[in-house]
Amino acid sequence: MPPEIDHNAAKAAQGWIEPKPARVPAPTYQPAVMALGITFGAFGLVTSLAFSAVGLILFVIALSRWIGELVHDE
Repeated sequence: MPPEIDHNAAKAAQGWIEPKPARVPAPTYQPAVMALGITFGAFGLVTSLAFSAVGLILFVIALSRWIGELVHDE
């Protein structure tokens, strides 16, 4: 009868470990707001700079909130 092999110990000795389970971030609406800001910015290039200003403001707000959500999620 062959001896039992501890596969986990063999993997650990080779540098292999079990991966941690994947964490999915919480759903957010910030990418949609950021896309709206980019759209307003592009629309402002052909119409009025006021649209570009609103688009830039939306973009910055959405980006900062999105990053804040990701940082505080952990």
